[in-house]
Amino acid sequence: MPYGEYPYSIDDKGRVVIPPSFREFVEDGMILTRGMEGCLYIFPLSSWRRVEEQLEGLPLTDRDSRAFVRFFYSGANKARLDNQSRVSVPQTLRTFAALESEVIVAGAPNRLELWNPQRWDEAILAVQDDPPRPELLANFTP
Repeated sequence: MPYGEYPYSIDDKGRVVIPPSFREFVEDGMILTRGMEGCLYIFPLSSWRRVEEQLEGLPLTDRDSRAFVRFFYSGANKARLDNQSRVSVPQTLRTFAALESEVIVAGAPNRLELWNPQRWDEAILAVQDDPPRPELLANFTP
């Protein structure tokens, strides 16, 4: 699993360097898509297949399910690292995540996340100031 957070720049062409400790995680290709809280998710292809199965399992007759699939799946873009270990982030996704010149590349279970640094700080402070409900962490033992 990838873990840690790394500040990087995003160049004028929308390319972001993937940190060395995360490169093996996505070396076989990846899917970039919209994430929650205004970030982008990067799934290695093997994890994306499981995500697709879950999305396909959502009921087509449920309005919320259709909306979530539309949000998540329509933003998906297949990508590979270039020779300089960069990934190209499409303009629509850069706009969604407010990625301009700086970006935080963060690890998470089964994915990477790309964040606007201000949004990242706000998200971290929000958890610090208002931790998750105890029942969500009932089986969590650090």
